[in-house]
Amino acid sequence: MIARDGQHEVEVKRSRFVCTVARVDDVEAATALIARVRKAGPGANHHCTALRIGDPETGEMTVRSNDDGEPAGTAGVPMLEVLARRNLTDVVAVVSRWFGGVKLGAGGLVRAYSGALAETLDAVGTLRRVRHRELLVAVPHDLAGRLEHDLRNSPYRLQDIDYGADVTLTVAVTEADRDAFGAWLAERTGGEVEALDAGTRDLHLP
Repeated sequence: MIARDGQHEVEVKRSRFVCTVARVDDVEAATALIARVRKAGPGANHHCTALRIGDPETGEMTVRSNDDGEPAGTAGVPMLEVLARRNLTDVVAVVSRWFGGVKLGAGGLVRAYSGALAETLDAVGTLRRVRHRELLVAVPHDLAGRLEHDLRNSPYRLQDIDYGADVTLTVAVTEADRDAFGAWLAERTGGEVEALDAGTRDLHLP
């Protein structure tokens, strides 16, 4: 996943290439973003696009690209390959081109479109998708403050706190750290508190 939405411009032999990238949850959101970019740049000769949405681990992926009038395979597909090489999902990219009068040839177009996207991704930054287990830890109110403090100063990720008859802290832990967290929790609660598994959750980390 990209760290933030953004835009970046490059110039190649007097042609302007303006790349826009954005996080999206579905194809409808991607389509809306593409429409906004087209509306904002009506004078561009091409608005070439690529998107990857879904979870590659499950195979439930939507992958699309569009050359928008450029020679087939010189714009959208190279952009899509950049997204795939960086293993990015839930993202749409649009590269708008204003022709500068000098033809770039097929190879030049591939390099220009893929390069504009690569530079934009470098500028906005990317996040890694890391699968965690969500663990629920219920403790009496008189223990909650200290345990919350310890969690915030630990390698484990405190996600939520729910105040009820007890205080339930939701903690995200990688599978590799699960046993270590159990030992950490036992040490701080005298072995009287156990974490309940609430399923998996993907976190996006730098």
